[in-house]
Amino acid sequence: MSGATGVRAGGAAGIPEAYLAGYAEILADVCATGRRLTRDELETRRTLGERAADAGLGLRALVGAHLAAARAAWPSLPGDADSLLAGMQQAVDAVAEGYERAQRQAVRQEEAARREFIDDLLHGRSDLGRLAERAERFGLRLAHSHAVAVVRGPGVYDEGDPVARQVERALIARFHDRGILLTTKDGCLVCVVPGDQPEVLTHFAKHSHAATDGGQVAVGRAQSGPGGVVQSYEEALGVLDLAERLELDEPVLYAADLLVYPVLTRDRQAMADLVEATLGPLTSARGGARPLLETLTVYFDCGCVAAEAARRLSLSVRAFTYRLARIEQLTGADPTDPAHRYMLQTAVIGARLLGWPTTPLGS
Repeated sequence: MSGATGVRAGGAAGIPEAYLAGYAEILADVCATGRRLTRDELETRRTLGERAADAGLGLRALVGAHLAAARAAWPSLPGDADSLLAGMQQAVDAVAEGYERAQRQAVRQEEAARREFIDDLLHGRSDLGRLAERAERFGLRLAHSHAVAVVRGPGVYDEGDPVARQVERALIARFHDRGILLTTKDGCLVCVVPGDQPEVLTHFAKHSHAATDGGQVAVGRAQSGPGGVVQSYEEALGVLDLAERLELDEPVLYAADLLVYPVLTRDRQAMADLVEATLGPLTSARGGARPLLETLTVYFDCGCVAAEAARRLSLSVRAFTYRLARIEQLTGADPTDPAHRYMLQTAVIGARLLGWPTTPLGS
């Protein structure tokens, strides 16, 4: 009779009978003997808690049903209230433990599915049609264009990192749900946004630069179609690598502004030949090529203003001018002559990209 009462209480709370199976009988025996629940009884409660979670039932309703069943059964149970309360506590605790166990497993599975999707998305390894279907689950419509920003900071970041959560909160607070995907990959922060929302990337760049204590942000161009995300992502990574080789220290770099560099390095051998032919003679200077190469680099970076270049190098204008004259003497090209400047500047860029003179051009 007590079992039937418990079932009715459960049903009234919106919890099907199956999730209270055997509960009233256990309480009756516990009250009669004063014993604790057995290991098998506890595991049965945990299993029912797991099944309830998998079925989408609420934990609050599940606990409420157990309490209601115990209350309904109490008038007909032997023993004292302490035994009933002790049995209830053990049973409900086991049910909640099983429920939470199922929830943790669901979270792990969701995280694994998200990680697999992100890896496929950024590496382009999956079938594009299937990838587009999976993307909708994460709020992305891959038929549209997307742009990707990547942040490389002093630390290594993963999905649970406080930095990633801080940046995500800033984006959600400002833009809510606009089809934004914020994740991490290979220790970097990655943000994927629809291509027609550049303001999101601007906001992301600002907050991620601050949150990573000066991390550098690279923004790829918006690309269309299911493969557009991986194209923009690889472009952003290429910009970060380029910034490292060229020692570009701007906090935010846009691939659209740096398209000339991939063009210059597309034919590596031709660039190496230009560097060797144009700047190779600098190796015969006292102290090697590096000081004179640095002179040209700074000169071009500050718009070919000799006084500013001398200041940056902590030289007098006279000493700096002497260096320019020495460069002309060795190379036959005058850095101050517009007719020679383009060739010299291109060769200087090539040297920085190829790591010359530290790295031999033939390597």
